[in-house]
Amino acid sequence: MAWRLPPLAVLLLLVAAAVAPLSSAVRPVSEAHRSVAAELFAASPDDLETTYEAVRTFKILGVQRDKGLDGKACKLAADRLSSSSSPAKDLFHAVQIAGVLACSVDAGVYDDVASRLKAVIKDTNSLLEFYYSVGGLLSLKEQGHSVVLSDADSTFHAIKALSQSDGRWRYDTNSAESSTFAAGIALEALAGVVSLSDAEVDPSMIGVVKNDIVKLFGTIKSYDDGTFYFDEKYVDGSEYKGPITTSASVVRGVTSFANVVSGKLNIPGEKILGLAKFFLGIGLPGSGKDCINQIESLSLLENNRIFVPLILSLPSKVLSLTSKDQLKVEVTTVFGSAAPPLRVDLVQVLGSDSKVITTDSKELQFDLDNNVHYLDITPLKIDVGKYSLVFEITLQDSEHETVYTTGGRNTESVVVTGLIKVDKAEIGISENDAGSAESVEKLDLLKDTKVSLSANHLQKLRLSFQLSTPLGRTFKPHQVFLKLKHESKVEHLFVVPGSARQFKIVLDFLGLVEKFYYLSGTYDLELSVGDASMENSFLRALGQLELDLPEAPEKAPRPPAQAVDPLAKFRPQKEIEHIFRVPEKRPPQEVSLAFTGLTLLPFIGFLIGLMRLGVNLKNFPSLPGPAAFASLFHAGIGAVLLLYVLFWVKLDLFTTLKYLSFLGVFLVFVGHRTLSHLSNTAAKQKTA
Repeated sequence: MAWRLPPLAVLLLLVAAAVAPLSSAVRPVSEAHRSVAAELFAASPDDLETTYEAVRTFKILGVQRDKGLDGKACKLAADRLSSSSSPAKDLFHAVQIAGVLACSVDAGVYDDVASRLKAVIKDTNSLLEFYYSVGGLLSLKEQGHSVVLSDADSTFHAIKALSQSDGRWRYDTNSAESSTFAAGIALEALAGVVSLSDAEVDPSMIGVVKNDIVKLFGTIKSYDDGTFYFDEKYVDGSEYKGPITTSASVVRGVTSFANVVSGKLNIPGEKILGLAKFFLGIGLPGSGKDCINQIESLSLLENNRIFVPLILSLPSKVLSLTSKDQLKVEVTTVFGSAAPPLRVDLVQVLGSDSKVITTDSKELQFDLDNNVHYLDITPLKIDVGKYSLVFEITLQDSEHETVYTTGGRNTESVVVTGLIKVDKAEIGISENDAGSAESVEKLDLLKDTKVSLSANHLQKLRLSFQLSTPLGRTFKPHQVFLKLKHESKVEHLFVVPGSARQFKIVLDFLGLVEKFYYLSGTYDLELSVGDASMENSFLRALGQLELDLPEAPEKAPRPPAQAVDPLAKFRPQKEIEHIFRVPEKRPPQEVSLAFTGLTLLPFIGFLIGLMRLGVNLKNFPSLPGPAAFASLFHAGIGAVLLLYVLFWVKLDLFTTLKYLSFLGVFLVFVGHRTLSHLSNTAAKQKTA
């Protein structure tokens, strides 16, 4: 089988594919989440909802915001609180922003907001209106304002009337379908009603809602790894929220309700843990909405009255047999806080094919300083490869079993790496399938050993070698490729098949002449062997093969056009060799000097003419002003003469004309002044 892909690219792709599932491991909230949140909410938003999401996220994560941005958010909230036209949703977000940032808002404004929200509660039958109004009032109460919902029972019943038999809620009395997302905001609204009530809410209604929560958790969905999440029952463009938003709504509602009612909700601990794994499994969120849903849900799960989930995670999921790495396990809350005293046991090791490797239970030692459990993997006698490790967490204090949930057994995937031994590598040219080789050479594939082979189309190229693990078992890497690259840059890639004991490939050139496009010449041989668990993966040049193939028939396929490197034109080019023509024969030196002398005759004649005319400086102005202009005039004439000389020896015509134009203007000016003075002087002498 021949491919035309760069072997190094194939190697990287396969290794990345093998390690990719490990990179999505569940880990507690870290500095990376804070950095992503700062990036997602870097710009100052102009709408209330996004502003609230930003300040709420930063508050939970402890991210410091710019004081100017906080001031802008407070002003935005204050404007909406003061506006008489602000709907309940805007008032809800404005009050929340003011509470998170401790904005200075006049008590009279808050009293007016409370009255308006109570009026909405009295007149509405919309679940969202109940949610925003009750939530706004509750936020006012949490900020120290006296807020009481006198008709709490009727409000509780009005919200409960929107519930359905399956634990979901409708958005209003006109809605035909129920929603899981609506159930979450309904439970949060009911929790707010209980908190705002000046008397105890009907206990029987509390019991009914608890039963609704049990039904709601009966609709929860799950993955095989113990992750649980909520999703909508149906998909509708205006109603569907997605698993992250829906699950976050339920977590907010259930934890809020559990915190205000007596007794414990009948929710299995593994489902709470599964929800925590779901939100942590998101990794780093890609949008502000996902960020607030993830971080706020995890913060509520971090401290709730149902169960506090404890997350088992591995700081490193790649263990090296060469460096004798220890297996390290961390058990923390979702935000990385220390867990109560507990014991971690490795109870089972499964291979990549789910085959049981060992069932001997091993207790991990605890490092108090680093808050990590560890175990030496050498006694486990595990080889290189991918494994599933099954851990069991046991709380040491039985009282903690009603507070924390560990999920019992937890399964984590790891890759064990090591140095692979390469043996019995041979390459040669044979005449037939029996393998009678004309030339066979030994290879050391871990060193730079190169061979030089030659073959024709009636012969075969044979390559074989063995791979074994540190424990002496046969090793089959993810990819083994042999590449033949012609001197014309045409490449051919072949998969080297492996049997139980060795890897071997036989290239029958008679059957490959068309694939090789009948190209005779020198081929570079290159072998690539790679695997995610192979520490000494290599891409090795084996040498060269001189291949003699028959002439291509008329209709034979032609080699594909090679890609042109766009940067090739910027590389050093070949040196251009050029022979100039023989110079023409020049006249004797005496003749050249004679003609040079002739060119000086006009200048000599000019000097003689000056002498015959009796040139003198009698009329040179004596006054300072005219004398200065006369001097400048003569200096300008000298400059023109000097410019002629420079033109002769250095300057080009256009440069000379440019300078001459400036000198000409200068000479016209100073010459006019000089001649005007001489004319006036002559006129005065005649008059006198």
